[in-house]
Amino acid sequence: MKKKQIKYFLILSSLLILVFLFISNIKNENNNQITSAIWQTDFLDDFDTFDTNNWQDQRIWVNNETHCYVPDGQFGTRVVSEGSLKLKVINIGKISPCDNLDKNGKQHPETQYVAGRIVSKNKKEFIKGKWTARLKLGVNGKPSMFPAWWILGAQNNESPVQEADENICWPMEGSGEIDIFEHHGDHQKNHFTTGAIKNLGACNKGDWMSFRSGFDATLNEYHEYSVEWEDSDLVYRLDNKEIYRNIGLGDAYPEKMFAILNFAKITDASMEGEWVMEVDWVKHEFRK
Repeated sequence: MKKKQIKYFLILSSLLILVFLFISNIKNENNNQITSAIWQTDFLDDFDTFDTNNWQDQRIWVNNETHCYVPDGQFGTRVVSEGSLKLKVINIGKISPCDNLDKNGKQHPETQYVAGRIVSKNKKEFIKGKWTARLKLGVNGKPSMFPAWWILGAQNNESPVQEADENICWPMEGSGEIDIFEHHGDHQKNHFTTGAIKNLGACNKGDWMSFRSGFDATLNEYHEYSVEWEDSDLVYRLDNKEIYRNIGLGDAYPEKMFAILNFAKITDASMEGEWVMEVDWVKHEFRK
């Protein structure tokens, strides 16, 4: 009698395990279907080439950066090869003139450093949705490094100004800023910050600290960095995992926004050779 009870128990246990696995599989399939139904891709650049339908160079002097943004990948500052984009800061070893201008028309001083910066302005601009880039750095952090992946309101009045409505100063509505990935090498290695810029209600008056936070990541390995609008919140994700949230701030950005990828040199610290930010792909998705 005891052997029969054990046999029946084992059979029942096996059946329960099979039922549990079946139900779990159905739940996973349903979750995958729900996820795919929520987001649909309307822009993807996997950088097989540099597509001028998606991007253009931006040559501007901001944040007292010590390099000069150059066009057309001069000096190797913007390279597309082997399925990825490489944006670089390069020490060319010779102090040269720079024609970059700041917001007030002042010209950048001569410098021996050159860099790459691209924007999707007037190419690919979207209202809300979800922006993601898969990227990595060549090193985990050095003094003066300042690479960034971010989005900006499409009515921003900074160069290049190509449309009549590009007349709104940063960071006012229409020219608002959201930083998805930003690394400052003078502070910490393997660390980045993410979050929105607080609009203080006047031209060139923005608070970088109140709406952002810092997180650790191995910067010389590929990661996916994203921001998405979830109802009225801005949700920031690292490799699809939520790491930070600006509660109620999403409605402060009703405008079309364009993407920016740049590698800057932010201080006078010396550097030799080159720094690289490698971007595997960039995409935008919208919620169905």
